[in-house]
Amino acid sequence: MNKSNPLLTAYRVLAYVTGVGLILLCASCIAWYGFGVGQTAVMVVGTIHGWAFMAYAVVAFTVGNKLGWPFGRMAWVILAGTIPTCSFIAERRVMADIRAQVADGGSKPLVNA
Repeated sequence: MNKSNPLLTAYRVLAYVTGVGLILLCASCIAWYGFGVGQTAVMVVGTIHGWAFMAYAVVAFTVGNKLGWPFGRMAWVILAGTIPTCSFIAERRVMADIRAQVADGGSKPLVNA
């Protein structure tokens, strides 16, 4: 598998979009509940993050399934999108593990999706 794989690129992009969206959602919620401003921001950012997270979950599951991850690992990677900044950490770990698998020659190839 190489870095130019569309499925892997989609995973990486969605991990960052989900992470940034969750940070913005948390900030919007603090503004709304703490200071009474930004109700529209919570609705807009919440909706965008929700859709991005669903796409992230599907793509992360697909990547994990194609690479033969156990269900527990797929669940942890998907749940990382629900904790602020954790999707960034999960993305880095996944990429490091994939690079190590490729270097060892033991990686299952990702089929272009």
